Amino acid sequence: MAELKVGMKFTREVEVVHELTADAVHSGGLPVFATPMMIGLMENASWSLAEECMEEGYSTVGTLVNVKHVSATAVGATVRAETELTEIDGRRLVFRVAAYDDKGLIGEGTHERFIINTDKFMNKTLTK
Repeated sequence: MAELKVGMKFTREVEVVHELTADAVHSGGLPVFATPMMIGLMENASWSLAEECMEEGYSTVGTLVNVKHVSATAVGATVRAETELTEIDGRRLVFRVAAYDDKGLIGEGTHERFIINTDKFMNKTLTK
């Protein structure tokens, strides 16, 4: 198991299909890559990077997303989300995230995750 270190990077890709469009997920009315799906891809890349370093019984949860969606992407294109761990503050992890299609940058911003004990987290969630 690797140790979390500032500067670690991870990439995740997805092909834009109709199910990932704004009109399909009801975040808009056009057949373009939906903002929530772009954010989800960025979160997944960040979670995947951190998850490789988690001890058994621990994971991370997303706590903050601050992202701009700057360019539309059509169905059929490939979107690549890149994440870089930029800060470790105790159990808080900060990532710089960006997404690209074949033409260039489509979104960018920051994402924070928090390291949690999965059993404690789920017990608290289920008893509230």
